[in-house]
Amino acid sequence: MNKLYSSWKYPFILLVGIGISNLGAWVYLIALNLIVLDMTNSPLAVAGLYIVKPLATLFTNSWAGSVIDRINKRNLMIVLDLFRAMFIAFLPFVSDIWLIYFLVFIINMASSMFEPTSMTYVTKLIPVEQRKRFNSLRSLIDSGAFLIGPAIAGILFLLGTPTVAIFINATALLLSGIVTLFMPNLERYQAIAQADDHFTWAVIKKDWSIVLNFSRHFPYIMGIYFLFSCVMVMATSLDSQEAAFAKSVLSLSNTEYGFLVSIAGAGIITGAIVNSIFVRMLRTFILIGVGSLIVSIGYIVYAFSSSFLVAGIGFFILAFSLAFANTGFHTFYQNNIPVNMMGRVGSIYGLIEAFFIILSTIVIGITAELVSIQFVVICGSLLMLALTVLLLFLSTAPSKREYYNE
Repeated sequence: MNKLYSSWKYPFILLVGIGISNLGAWVYLIALNLIVLDMTNSPLAVAGLYIVKPLATLFTNSWAGSVIDRINKRNLMIVLDLFRAMFIAFLPFVSDIWLIYFLVFIINMASSMFEPTSMTYVTKLIPVEQRKRFNSLRSLIDSGAFLIGPAIAGILFLLGTPTVAIFINATALLLSGIVTLFMPNLERYQAIAQADDHFTWAVIKKDWSIVLNFSRHFPYIMGIYFLFSCVMVMATSLDSQEAAFAKSVLSLSNTEYGFLVSIAGAGIITGAIVNSIFVRMLRTFILIGVGSLIVSIGYIVYAFSSSFLVAGIGFFILAFSLAFANTGFHTFYQNNIPVNMMGRVGSIYGLIEAFFIILSTIVIGITAELVSIQFVVICGSLLMLALTVLLLFLSTAPSKREYYNE
């Protein structure tokens, strides 16, 4: 019992911090949408908030990895949490829509840095044999936040205003930063040793070259990474048409659409629970390959649906499978990317992913206007199916089992 406590003490604290931060993020997202809609009465202005995030990633990730890999990860996570808390707390006092966009851009820049930073810190903290279990529990927490966050936001809107919800998120990030203070400082001495490594344009170019060389020398690792990213890009792009598909193709009312989203939420939490129970029995390559394939099958069912029931089945299937696919991918990533360059790899490939998200979302949106929403969703789902079949073939190849040793 003491051994279990000592081995899971810090991972548990980290999961608590992640849970608090994720809950706050959902409350903030819904509240900010309502604030902008109330200010402008324009759905386009709200849609602009969703473009700001990938734009911030494009602006940040070209250089962020060079910073992340050279400074203390725990301290950077604390600073980024406090930085985001401060700027989010300032949002309710702003009445100019362009200034709101600017502040959201700055907040998302910090978030773009936080994700690869936390991934690197988690990889250093969690032993190889515990990573798959940790990732499954993290998926469970993410799923819980997806369900509980909007519910908390709804309660807050009944008791007060979206402004109160914004302050709640700022407080959540402040608490997350405080929780991180209790985590071990894994790079206390390393940070001092690297203090003379100056951050210059030449260093950024050198780091890009290092990542490209790594990609050339380990094409299988980066191929799996890139394929999975492409699957997530397609999922994000198709999700941008979700509401329009439900209203125009399925002819659902607002209440029925809300219930459809609830079915997806039930699928996410059910999948995460099942995943956390059986994760030790499932090999990482099965989680990545089969999990991703079933996600795409869910999208196919949804794309060809003509009724609420069939669309609900598709939503449940794709949502149920996400936890398995994400757990497998994160475990593969942590076990195969060198931890000393993880920040650079995650940032640079995250930049490429953000570019494709913007491009595919625009292409899908324009095509939906010119042709039809269902045609676009079907084509996108079939492309995702082709990507996941290739991912399944590559991840389950017997000759590549060395990359999945646990």
